[in-house]
Amino acid sequence: MTEGSYRRQIVKFAIPLFLGNLFQQLYSAADSLVVGNFIGSNALAAVSSSGSLIMLLIGLFQGLAMGAGVVIAQYIGAKNDHKIRQAVSTIVALGLICGLILTIIGVVLTPQILILMGTPKSIMPESVEFLRVYFLGSMGFVMYNTFISILQANGDSKNPLYYLVISSIVNISFDLIFIAWLKLGVGYSALATVIAQTLSALLAYNKLRKFSGPSRVDIRHLKIDRQILDLTVKYGLPSGVQNSLIAISNVVIQSYINMFGAHAVAGIGAYTRVEGFAFLPVTSFTLALTTFVAQNLGAGQITRIKQGVRFGVWFAVFLAEAIGFSVFLFAPQLIAMFDPTPSVVSYGVGRARVCGFFFFMVALTHLIASVMRGAGKATIPMMVMMVCWVVVRLVVLLGTRPFYQNINLANWIYPVTWFLSSVALIYSYRHLNLVAISRQAGKED
Repeated sequence: MTEGSYRRQIVKFAIPLFLGNLFQQLYSAADSLVVGNFIGSNALAAVSSSGSLIMLLIGLFQGLAMGAGVVIAQYIGAKNDHKIRQAVSTIVALGLICGLILTIIGVVLTPQILILMGTPKSIMPESVEFLRVYFLGSMGFVMYNTFISILQANGDSKNPLYYLVISSIVNISFDLIFIAWLKLGVGYSALATVIAQTLSALLAYNKLRKFSGPSRVDIRHLKIDRQILDLTVKYGLPSGVQNSLIAISNVVIQSYINMFGAHAVAGIGAYTRVEGFAFLPVTSFTLALTTFVAQNLGAGQITRIKQGVRFGVWFAVFLAEAIGFSVFLFAPQLIAMFDPTPSVVSYGVGRARVCGFFFFMVALTHLIASVMRGAGKATIPMMVMMVCWVVVRLVVLLGTRPFYQNINLANWIYPVTWFLSSVALIYSYRHLNLVAISRQAGKED
């Protein structure tokens, strides 16, 4: 991504990411659609309430994979083959260790965390069943993210798309077989996801195993390099901590929503699925900008970085707001796809009508944060989001909970904190010294 038209390179990289994320959202939404229509509202609520806990436990490992991708991309930009090999070996070994840890923690602690979240008793058995099956297969999820970070660091966003198309078809097929045909429980919805995610990881590994360059993965000769590990932690841990802290705030918000019953959980959970689709352009451009910035920093092309960032941010913000307006208009129909129960639809539409107009602010936050990560300054967005998305949300919700309980408070807390974080990150980016950062990027020996 260091040569040719920066506009073309960013869009060319982002389009397969968008399509890949679309298919990932499709098979994620398939769980909710099939469960909600063939099992019922309680099962849908169980799947929906599990999302915050899943993000809490996997967020840290996603951040580390992102950090590893930045390290590899910077070495690719600097054409340092020796360091690329060390980085690939280190991140794969680290991924295997993290996958094992996540499996143990997820399976053992799921019931206790759900109790702390105040999960309604009516959906507790289904929630435990779904999450335990999901976490038993978490090695596939961790290794998929690990392998994909290596591919994307090399500028390859097409092969991840192919893998996600295949895994989406597999996931939806098993959802229909397990739930619609065999009439099995909600745990089999999680099993369908695990099978699909593990298949994606194996396909990505097979591609990297056949690489002829320095990014080739050889599972038989893995070694953790201390310097590379330190860089990966430096670049990735802030993002991982940020993901986990945001997930903690979402867990608190979820516990607040739980007070209003299973229909509120199901309705807002259905909106969350819709929101996942709506944010796809933003997600795709954030990943594209992270790789674009990292590679061009390694190559010392500062002017190109600024041009690419300006184009990528404004293009994605426009798309996000256009989609947000569509979500606002068609919220009733979109929510009813998951569960047509009137009270469920009402709760989902309430969230959509509050958040839909403000998608441009969350887009700005994620896009500028991705630029910071690509520059190796992940600590800045971590601190901004910790204050705006965690501290502010927790203070407001926990502080008012004893004397004021209103579902709209949980809805409005999102756009308010999006505004605060976008202002803070724009200010931080304007004071970022890219020249000084570029002198170090990819040069560590």
